[in-house]
Amino acid sequence: MTAELASSTAAATTENRHEFWDEAANLLDWETPWHTTSQIIPADPQAQRGPQISWYLGGTLNAAVNCADRHVAAGNGDKVALYFEGEPGDRIAVTYKNLQERVSQAANALLELGITKGDRVVIYLPVLIETVVITLACARIGAIHSLVFGGFSAEALKFRVEDTKAKLLVTTDGQFRRGTSVPVKDNADQAVSGENSIEKVLVIRRTGDDIAWTEGRDVWWHEVVETQSTEHTPQFFDSETPLFIMYTSGTTGQPKGLVHTTGGYLTQAAYSYNLLFANPDRTQRADDVHWCTADLAWVTAHTYEIYGPLANGVTQVIYEGVPNAPHPGRHFEIIERYRVTSYYTAPTLVRSLMGWFPDGIPASYDLSSIKIGGTVGESVNPEAWRWLRNQVGRDTADGIAMVDTWWQSESGATILSPLPTDTHFKPGCAARALPGVSVDIVDAAGNTVGPNQQGNIVITETGPSMARTVWGNPQRYYTSYWQQYVEQGWFLAGDGARFDEDGDIYILGRTDDVINISGHRLSTIEIESALVTNAGVVEAGVCPTQDAKTGHAATAFVVPLDKSLIALDPDEATAARQAEFIAQLRGTVAAQIGPIAKPRDVVLVPDVPKTRSGKIMRRLLTQLFEGTTLGDTTSLQNEPCIPEINEICRARG
Repeated sequence: MTAELASSTAAATTENRHEFWDEAANLLDWETPWHTTSQIIPADPQAQRGPQISWYLGGTLNAAVNCADRHVAAGNGDKVALYFEGEPGDRIAVTYKNLQERVSQAANALLELGITKGDRVVIYLPVLIETVVITLACARIGAIHSLVFGGFSAEALKFRVEDTKAKLLVTTDGQFRRGTSVPVKDNADQAVSGENSIEKVLVIRRTGDDIAWTEGRDVWWHEVVETQSTEHTPQFFDSETPLFIMYTSGTTGQPKGLVHTTGGYLTQAAYSYNLLFANPDRTQRADDVHWCTADLAWVTAHTYEIYGPLANGVTQVIYEGVPNAPHPGRHFEIIERYRVTSYYTAPTLVRSLMGWFPDGIPASYDLSSIKIGGTVGESVNPEAWRWLRNQVGRDTADGIAMVDTWWQSESGATILSPLPTDTHFKPGCAARALPGVSVDIVDAAGNTVGPNQQGNIVITETGPSMARTVWGNPQRYYTSYWQQYVEQGWFLAGDGARFDEDGDIYILGRTDDVINISGHRLSTIEIESALVTNAGVVEAGVCPTQDAKTGHAATAFVVPLDKSLIALDPDEATAARQAEFIAQLRGTVAAQIGPIAKPRDVVLVPDVPKTRSGKIMRRLLTQLFEGTTLGDTTSLQNEPCIPEINEICRARG
């Protein structure tokens, strides 16, 4: 291909891509139309600066208006926006009119508290109606929100409060978990006890527990927000106005605060929601009831539980509690009660459900409303994929349509996924790039790898929802994501992947989770997938550990269905059962992958460390097994498992 032809082809591709995203942006209401679809200034290696990405230049809009007001104006104010279910069983249906009024009240309260455009608001709440309301209220007035998982420690919250220089922290007295009231305000108080920019702490009364109170700083939601006028005149903001800061899980070093802006993010969120979760038959979409089970602080919830569904005027479910309280069938009760049509969850939850229901989901649950199942967080094991499709989709001839999505906090919206209209689905396969974005799998030099060869997945054409920078550290944005393939202008995702013979893509996990045994590069996820085919395994995490002969060895941390097998000081009978179970597991891996992949050590544990998105923190498993200094644990959803695993590892000698 000549240079001239290559240049003209690239120009045509860019023009077509811009036309595509122009059309997608018309899903939204814009106060002022944009004059330029996209402008991307390439990364600058000398300045250690990432690309400067802008979308819909000159356009103005308001994200909250797009998620509430416009649906009311269109005559859909009585449609349910949110079915809220609390863990204790309390239920509230919030219409779009009611949502608009609540968001307006919260916006008025924010202004009264001195919050204005560009100010940061940290939101430390469980899954509540108020969490959605305050998030949209921030967007309504141009403040930048940063949601923090309500189960995070005071230390994790403190870092985010200080890094954002937030003026306001929104929290609650407590939250309900597994039938008990868990305090939250104490962590909030610890997090803001040092030097920071916090002026007010806005507190929701959820559990009614007694809490410490700092006069002059702490204010009650019901006194400050619910007394406000339900009328608020919104402002409209430039498309590139920052919308939120999303902190990554801190796989290495401190968490990175990824900045997402308004117009491009909302466009890709709205478009990709429709593509993946809306009924393919447009005449049936009024009956859609979407349920994304993620905590609202996770990017998945931002895109497919707040902005994407609400921008499309969809009815959805939000649930406060854990999936096995008061019993393991709670999710199936909720699906039946609200006639959920799309169910989007994490592979780790699917594996838990498999363990809780080894004989399948009881026939007493009516799951016939479900049309689409989805997974997100990390690659879904084929066994879990089949279980979700066929058990939840048992009322459908071939099982429900499956959207096995791959994307990241950085991309802001789904990059790879099958479509619900596909006629053939591959278990555990993320398939191909969605319209409007492009990917490749390449080696270190940037050459496309062949079928069934592992390489680095890169985004060669990013979408409008791509993060613009790392808050307060633009150099880290460059070095983390753009430096390796700066000449090509590609985004390095940090995941390993492979093409199959059809050109479809399988994600193999983080590239630093690859195990190199005697020169053989093995994916941790592939070994884990083999382990969880054993009916006695609830979950498995595999990590590389040092081996004098082979360089690395595969070490498997396995959560058994039979918890008696975890005994630290087993009697003779239990020890024999442990040995037999471990031998079975090693044999399963050898049979399914090959003897080279057989774990050298199998450690039976009550849980494996996971981020709030359900990703197994394999580097922590390596550190726990080898007894080295632990990295960041503040972003875990189940931090208490760390000392338990450590005790088990030390007991091994």
